[in-house]
Amino acid sequence: MLRRRFLAAACAAVALPALRLSAAEPPPRRFAIHLLDRLGFGPAAGGLAHVEAVGAEAYIAAQLHPETIAEPASLGELLAPLDTLSLDPVQLFLDYGPQGPKASPEERKARRQRARIIVEQAQAARVFRALYSPRQLQEAMVDFWYNHFNVFAGKGLDHLWVGAYERDAIRPHALGRFRDLVLATARSPAMLFYLDNWENSAPGSTMPNGRSAGLNENYARELMELHTLGVDGGYTQADVVALARILTGWGFVRPRMRPPDRSGFHFEPARHDFSEKRFLGRTISPTGESEGIEAIGLLAQSPATARHIAFELAQYFVADAPPPGLVERLAQRFLQSDGDIRAVLAALFASREFRDSAGRKYKTPYRYVLSAARAAGVEVRNPRPLLGAMARLGMPLYFCQTPDGYKNTEAAWLGPEATNVRIGFAAALASGRLPLDREPPAMAATPVAERVPAPVDAAALERLLAPVLSPHTREVVAGSAPPLRAALLLGSPDFMRH
Repeated sequence: MLRRRFLAAACAAVALPALRLSAAEPPPRRFAIHLLDRLGFGPAAGGLAHVEAVGAEAYIAAQLHPETIAEPASLGELLAPLDTLSLDPVQLFLDYGPQGPKASPEERKARRQRARIIVEQAQAARVFRALYSPRQLQEAMVDFWYNHFNVFAGKGLDHLWVGAYERDAIRPHALGRFRDLVLATARSPAMLFYLDNWENSAPGSTMPNGRSAGLNENYARELMELHTLGVDGGYTQADVVALARILTGWGFVRPRMRPPDRSGFHFEPARHDFSEKRFLGRTISPTGESEGIEAIGLLAQSPATARHIAFELAQYFVADAPPPGLVERLAQRFLQSDGDIRAVLAALFASREFRDSAGRKYKTPYRYVLSAARAAGVEVRNPRPLLGAMARLGMPLYFCQTPDGYKNTEAAWLGPEATNVRIGFAAALASGRLPLDREPPAMAATPVAERVPAPVDAAALERLLAPVLSPHTREVVAGSAPPLRAALLLGSPDFMRH
């Protein structure tokens, strides 16, 4: 019965018209939820009252400067046991990386299994921060930029470095200068390995292991097509080759290098192409590592890059097909501010297009699962059920195989099978059956069988979500048995959108 009700509501979601607000200022409470939904991962207890108390403009201003927002001690307590988060890439390789040739197959397998803790702890940290950090925009931008500069944890050594990659390359620059962000990702061992630039070498040179090396264009192509200029950015195959030559010799630290760069980056002059290059109409003199820095600066300042990034930000925060006028204004702000991400976002959030866009975005699995947990007010100490739901919905955290990352559009995620999975998750979360409030079962002091489910308070949930609920949803919920109401709210078409 519950599943049939959900399916009926989900079918309505397909045909549900996007919420169109009038030209007048949006109702304060509805707009407050809009801010919480778009700048972060939805309303939670106390969050709505805070936005209403400080006002929309002050809330946005604070979110744009996350360093001014204190984080709760309780979040620090959740993160403290995740000890691999503090290890640099070199130490991660030494402690968890592949063993020497004398190791047995069994020893290598055991070490690989032991290394799984790195990804598990990175996933837990991401979920805890998204749920409990008041720096919600920063967490949303980490999600945005990680997908933009995607690295697949399932490729080779990358399971060692995805957490350090997010910590060192993505998070510090999420609201900073785009040029710095691109350079940080380009120098990260995770990206160097994922897109093969660690193998990119001048023809005729050799790798540290003695085998012959040559040009690898993979990263150079994705750097232009996905990370900066965009697929129609005006570059040619000759530019791809030139950029690959510019980036030869960029690699990561080997354990025996002394003294190692703790960032994990290492430039090898012996593998660099020290010839003159012509890139995007500019001559790049043969200066070694600085050639790559110069080329990244050119890419970051390009009008094509400005349009590409403006479109993606507008798509993420406003609509799947963002208004061209908004994209153009954001691109101009990007160029005027020399790629200042914070300045571009400030312009975006001040736009009428953003303020009138409530309800026009369909939540990705990542955003849906997190927003449901926040709205439900459940205590999450074990993130595995949430991560499992994301994986079942086709969005396992850090495991997107393709370099373009996960999509954030309705077409990518709305479908009958996916809706059915969301329904099951909503029902399990609302009933209190998910073991979120304690350590994973293998580590729990109390057996799971002895745990008493604590259902979500449907009345409190309905009060929280009241401004976004349609009359139809209210009617369905009111006509349902009390134990079903929280599940119906979390599985409603209204909640699927933001």
